[in-house]
Amino acid sequence: SKNKYNNSRLYLISLRLRRDLIPVGREVAGVVLQVGPKVTFFQPEDEVVGILPLDSSFSGLCEVIDTDEYYLVQKPEKLSSVCVAGVLRDGLCAYSALHTHARMAAGHTLLVTDGASSFGLMCIQLACYHGAKVLTTSHSPQNHTFLEQLRPSVARVIPVYNSSSDLLSVVMEETGGLGVDIVVDSGVHLHEEEEEVESEEKKLLPHKHDIISVLGVGGHWVTSHQDLQLDPPDCRLLYLKSASVSFLNPEVWTASSSQQGRYLHILKDIVEKMSSGVLRPQPEEAVPLYEATVAMETVQRHPKKKAVVQL
Repeated sequence: SKNKYNNSRLYLISLRLRRDLIPVGREVAGVVLQVGPKVTFFQPEDEVVGILPLDSSFSGLCEVIDTDEYYLVQKPEKLSSVCVAGVLRDGLCAYSALHTHARMAAGHTLLVTDGASSFGLMCIQLACYHGAKVLTTSHSPQNHTFLEQLRPSVARVIPVYNSSSDLLSVVMEETGGLGVDIVVDSGVHLHEEEEEVESEEKKLLPHKHDIISVLGVGGHWVTSHQDLQLDPPDCRLLYLKSASVSFLNPEVWTASSSQQGRYLHILKDIVEKMSSGVLRPQPEEAVPLYEATVAMETVQRHPKKKAVVQL
């Protein structure tokens, strides 16, 4: 999306890797055509999937891509290329949020905002697999019904549309007044007065004070909000709870080679869990290459939308 493009460009500039153009469609799935003499992981005809780095010279919409083997993993045979390309980044974000940042363990209680989004769904399914108790919010009646029908089931679906529920009171009721161990958001409200000027979608986001309030002692808040501002009262409440805030930025995995081995392990685990049915994303409908421009315009207008282009 346009927002992700701008964020990626700022991230590159901060790393002193100035580029005028950022490749689009960096989540790719395809077949290896040729390998160099030092390549050890793959052979021609192998089916692979991966995420191109921000400074890649190739877009994912190119018919042929030249990239490093350390950005790719083997794609399980029964896994659809369209499916895995559409949700690989969300799977990486969910894995990073729950394992890398929050150190999730069996028995933890987790709040995922907007659980019906692709990222939220990955978080819910991954958390349920590891034995966590999951609470989530729904942004529409349709999303609410979808989330209530999930299997394994979540402990509680909290409707936040039409001011239909008080997040804090419901979470405290579900946790016996203790609060949750982990909160994973998809964005937050910073100030109450923002509501009058923001879109309907953003009005459904929780306020930062609500998130801090639902955290239990020693809790972890993993946020996707890069411009988060915490005032002294917010910090004091976090301090009193000995709670922590982590910023979720999946681009760090390909920005440095120091975590390459761990990154590849995560990608392999994600595609294996998708292949075995642990992670079951909503099906994505691929569009042909000649419709890519129109699809990109739609994605720019709706930041949470995505499009899978099939060559």
